[in-house]
Amino acid sequence: MKSRTSILLVIFILFAGQLFAQQDSISVTTERIIAEEPDYDPYDPLSPARAAFYSAVLPGLGQAYNGKYWKIPIVYAALGAGVYFYLDNDKQYDRYRDAYKSRLAGKTTDEFSDENGRPIVSTNGLIQGQKFYQRNKEISILVTVGMYALNIIDANVDAHLSQFNVSEDLSLKPTLDFDRHSGQAGYGLTLNFNF
Repeated sequence: MKSRTSILLVIFILFAGQLFAQQDSISVTTERIIAEEPDYDPYDPLSPARAAFYSAVLPGLGQAYNGKYWKIPIVYAALGAGVYFYLDNDKQYDRYRDAYKSRLAGKTTDEFSDENGRPIVSTNGLIQGQKFYQRNKEISILVTVGMYALNIIDANVDAHLSQFNVSEDLSLKPTLDFDRHSGQAGYGLTLNFNF
C-alpha cells in the first residue's frame, strides 16, 4: 500500500510540476481598449445653409467660409467671363443698331458703308447682326446667372461634404487566422467598421 501511495505521490508531483511549467509558458495579455476621440468637428446642421447664404451675398464668400480659398478665383473668373461677353455683345449690338437707325434716317455714312456711301453690309444684314448680338447678350446673362447659382450650390454641397466622416475606421484588410485546435490556417477578408 505504501508503494502505491508513493507512486501516486510521484505521479501527482510530476503532473503538478508539468502543470505549473505549462502555466508559466502561457502568457495572458490583457489590453485595455480606450475609445479615441474623433479627430473631426461635430456635425453642424446649419453650416451648409450658412455657406450658401454667404455665397449668395458675395460670390466666393461661401467658399472662403468652407476653407476652399482656391475656388474663389475660379468663381470670379466664371462670373467675369459672363459679364465680359455680355458687355462685348452689347457693344456690337449697339454698333449694328446705330448703323441701322442711320440707314432708316436716309444717311449713308455709317461704319458699314464705304467712302462712296455704298453699303458693305445690307440693311437686312444689319437686322440679322442685331438679332445675333441680342441673342448672345441674353445667353451671356443666362450663363452669368447660372455661374452665380453654381457658386451658391458649390458652397452648399462643399459644406455638406466637409462634415462627412471619412476615417480609417472603415477598412478592408486581408487576414490570416490560425486555428489552434485543428492546426490549420484560415484565409479571408475582413471588413472593419466602427460606429
